[in-house]
Amino acid sequence: MITQYIIPCVIGGILLYGVAKGVNVFESFIEGAKEGLSVAVSILPTLVALMTCVGMFRASGALDVLTSLLAPLVEPFGVPKEVIPLGLLRPISGSGSLIMFEHLLQTYGADSLIGRVASVLQGSTETTFYTIAVYYSAIKVTKTRHTLVCALTADMVGFIMSSVTILYFFGR
Repeated sequence: MITQYIIPCVIGGILLYGVAKGVNVFESFIEGAKEGLSVAVSILPTLVALMTCVGMFRASGALDVLTSLLAPLVEPFGVPKEVIPLGLLRPISGSGSLIMFEHLLQTYGADSLIGRVASVLQGSTETTFYTIAVYYSAIKVTKTRHTLVCALTADMVGFIMSSVTILYFFGR
């Protein structure tokens, strides 16, 4: 019951703190909103390009080819081959992976091995390319250095461990 008041209390606390410090809270809010809109406009071309690439990747059949190639590599970890496309799409596109995730749940059920692995995978990995493209382009970083390698390694660990964890807790 008290949880429904937490967010209004936090917002009210921030407003009161700003007023106590002598800050024009409304003007600061408007400035923040303007800055947010300019960031959204600056990242829009990146988002359009990324969504186009994901659509081309799926439509070309490359996703199916990669799934076939990766299936023998992840089989020793107990990763169901049906989950591989989700693992491949997740670092690229949140919306594409969400569609794939929904398809897996509708096809196999949420309580199946595939549904459970897909659920853990969806929650334990990141849309790496999207995140790097959006945030690095917003702050005009052109050299990602080790970011991409580290982030994709973390995604791979999340991909494999989602299956290992489900198999450990629920078995086949």
